[in-house]
Amino acid sequence: QAQLVESGGGLMQPGGSLTLSCAASGFTLDDYAIGWFRQAPGKEREGVSCISRNGASTFYKEAVKGRFTISRDNTKNTVSLQMNNLQPDDTAVYYCAASSTLVQAWWWEPQYEHWGQGTGVTVSE
Repeated sequence: QAQLVESGGGLMQPGGSLTLSCAASGFTLDDYAIGWFRQAPGKEREGVSCISRNGASTFYKEAVKGRFTISRDNTKNTVSLQMNNLQPDDTAVYYCAASSTLVQAWWWEPQYEHWGQGTGVTVSE
C-alpha cells in the first residue's frame, strides 16, 4: 500500500530551524515529483515547495524563498524540507504529497495522488 509519512515537526521559537522529512513506502519515490503543503489554523491549505523527480528543479512559495530548502534522496526514498528562520506565520500542519504527472502549476493539489497525514509545526515564543 502506497504511503507517505511526515516527521520532524514540533515547537520552535522564531528564528529557529526545523527539518521535515517525508518517507515513502509501497512505491518508489523517484517516480514522483514531491510537494510540501501546509495548512494553518483557519486557513486553506497552500503549496510551500516542490521538487522534480530527479531533483533538478525546485519551486517555492514566495514567502519561504531563501528560508526553506527542499531536497531529496532517492536512494533512501525520502524528501526533506529544511526550514530556517522560522516565523509565527509558518505555524501549520505540513503535508508532503507525490505526483507522477506534474503538468499543472506545482501547487495545484488535484495532480498529487498520494498524501501524508501531516506533521505539526508551531513557531512561538
